[in-house]
Amino acid sequence: MSPIPLRGPLSHEEPAELYRQMRRKHGPVAPVLLDGDIPAWLVLGYRELHQVTSDPGLFSRDSELWNQWDNIPEDWPLAPVIGRKQPSILYTVGERHRTRSAMLSNALDGVDPSELRAHAEQFADELIDSFCAAGSGDLIGQYAKLLPARVLARIYGWNDTKATALVASLTDMIDAGDRALAGEQHLYTAAQQLVAEKRVEPGDDVASRILADRSGFSDEEIVQDIMILLSAGHQPTADWIGNSLHLMLTDARFAASLFGGRSSVTEAMNEVLWEDTPTQNMPGRYATRDTHLGGVRINTGDLLLLGLQAANSDPHIRADHTALTGGNNAHFSFSHGEHRCPFPAQEVAEVIARTGIEVVLDRLPDIDLAVPAESLKRRQSPWLRGLTALPVRFAPTPALGGTGA
Repeated sequence: MSPIPLRGPLSHEEPAELYRQMRRKHGPVAPVLLDGDIPAWLVLGYRELHQVTSDPGLFSRDSELWNQWDNIPEDWPLAPVIGRKQPSILYTVGERHRTRSAMLSNALDGVDPSELRAHAEQFADELIDSFCAAGSGDLIGQYAKLLPARVLARIYGWNDTKATALVASLTDMIDAGDRALAGEQHLYTAAQQLVAEKRVEPGDDVASRILADRSGFSDEEIVQDIMILLSAGHQPTADWIGNSLHLMLTDARFAASLFGGRSSVTEAMNEVLWEDTPTQNMPGRYATRDTHLGGVRINTGDLLLLGLQAANSDPHIRADHTALTGGNNAHFSFSHGEHRCPFPAQEVAEVIARTGIEVVLDRLPDIDLAVPAESLKRRQSPWLRGLTALPVRFAPTPALGGTGA
């Protein structure tokens, strides 16, 4: 059974074709190679992914179980993605995980939805002000890539000047390339400083609410959790905005929304979660004993990657779901089980993404692609799917602040 490299041209240019090839060759669970030819399994099947994420006793989140640690170099670029001995919520299990998850969910649940939307509108307007007078811009580099980090930095407790510096570090870390470790270190330092500041002077923010909780987690654990909350909240939300705007600009079904309509924004956002989800694949689960899954033998300590987009496009499920958009939320885009994205975090991401899209449609009503759709490129990452740029043109319009710049 020959494994397929997970990183390659198909993984970012035509991931749907890659998953089809894997499914034809191997079935619902395929052997893959990570950076450095490290073996793992990619769970492609919807039912199999549901099984893996629903059975933490057999498929644990405890990365100490991995049977490949002896083969992993210290400078492995995937270290920020597949970590070891990291005291974050990603790697806790059992009752301790449930307590920790409740702590973070409560802190996020304290975000006022109307204030969140107001923050998102403020920053969205400021970003559009920076290029609206030019009559053209890049909705990724000048907008979607920046908006979530600025909003999240505000609600987590950072001052506004920190947000822009965090974006590059977040991108480097999540793309798991050559600068991944440097990006992780910068984010770690920023989170350390935030926790230290909020210990001395708490405020009405997520970090302060976490620190005020009496669940008994250390400052180091809280630092790690804030890193996870920011990294997991920023780039997927940025890609949700970018992928949704891309769909609306290239698919005739959504043309009405570009000229004053709003009903299709929800449809576009939901369709992206099914067809072009920002988080394509994610680690991971580790087999606690020898078992079988999807017709293959899984050995104790094997790593299973969650193929979220592959499962969403599983033909066995798609045949049973004729209407996958318009309110059908049975996708895996937020994962599933104990380690799924907390519901308050999903709500925060949705408010930021929806507001970001609606502000674009309000401010730039005659927007159109500035380049042929087929020329648009995706980031070279098998983990998160997003555009490198989304050039657009529109009638020049003055900035709300009146400066035009």
